[in-house]
Amino acid sequence: MTVPGSPSSVVIEAFARLHFGVLDLRGTSARWFGGVGAAAPGPSLELSVAPARTLEVSGEDAGRAEAFARRFLAHHALDCGARIHVERALPAHAGLGSGTQLALAVARGLADLVGLPLDAPALARSVGRARRSAIGTWTFDGGGLVVEGGRPREGDACGPLVARLPFPPAWRCVVAVPSGTAGLSGADEASAFAGLPTPAERDAEHVAHLVLMSLLPSLAEGDLPAFGAALSELQEINGRWFASRQGGTFAKGPSQKLVARMREWGAHGVGQSSWGPAVYGIVEGPDAGAALAADVRVELAHAGCVYEGAFHTEGARVRRVE
Repeated sequence: MTVPGSPSSVVIEAFARLHFGVLDLRGTSARWFGGVGAAAPGPSLELSVAPARTLEVSGEDAGRAEAFARRFLAHHALDCGARIHVERALPAHAGLGSGTQLALAVARGLADLVGLPLDAPALARSVGRARRSAIGTWTFDGGGLVVEGGRPREGDACGPLVARLPFPPAWRCVVAVPSGTAGLSGADEASAFAGLPTPAERDAEHVAHLVLMSLLPSLAEGDLPAFGAALSELQEINGRWFASRQGGTFAKGPSQKLVARMREWGAHGVGQSSWGPAVYGIVEGPDAGAALAADVRVELAHAGCVYEGAFHTEGARVRRVE
């Protein structure tokens, strides 16, 4: 089914997201979780959606893409098909939000074809995402650093976007994804969250203070050393919250080592995205970004992937083919 004026196909490119930290794991107020993050300079996924009489899905990660498409169609009680081809998928279970970006890209393409709402929270609801973190939803929606306010304690509504600030154009982010390890996801992740010890109230208060009085103001002023110090401290606190499940402040092995090495090499703001193994470091200037990426590649010795570039100023890229 298509509507008048709908495109003959929709091509979506969505970028991996970096999860910088959770705001509150206590859940003792009206909201919990919340978080800070940004779209990574790479990698990205790309898929196309076109009208068809039945649902046909092909390409990388086709199984997950089909499941998200069927969920979208069931959510809207639609009896129609589509031809979906995943040209390029994100690394799964790497701390880069691959499931959310794939789900939102599928939903965005289908919604465009049938004339349904295109806003990111509506797309997330249609495919069952953003029930814990809404960072990936808001990086799909737009660029810059995003802060989301957490979901209601009762219910699973998408956490609202409470801040979005652009990164200075000169800042560069280096993302390393060591191979051979996988972060938690799905039922394992839910079990891990359920088994985490409750953080001290003063820790949650300190995280909120860091974000409001250090992280956001330093970004607004383009002060990378101050931003990096606040982000690194946020990561250290979050790391302690999750240490019982990941074996330390950061995931043991290559991730833990790379965080330490990037700090030694002068990166401002280093850490691990979500459960890892993806880690990142932020520097100023293209030359510094290229140099840090080169050092990380040598350290990985081909056992992983490295991405380097500026933070995105936009969300997912959507091209409608008329």
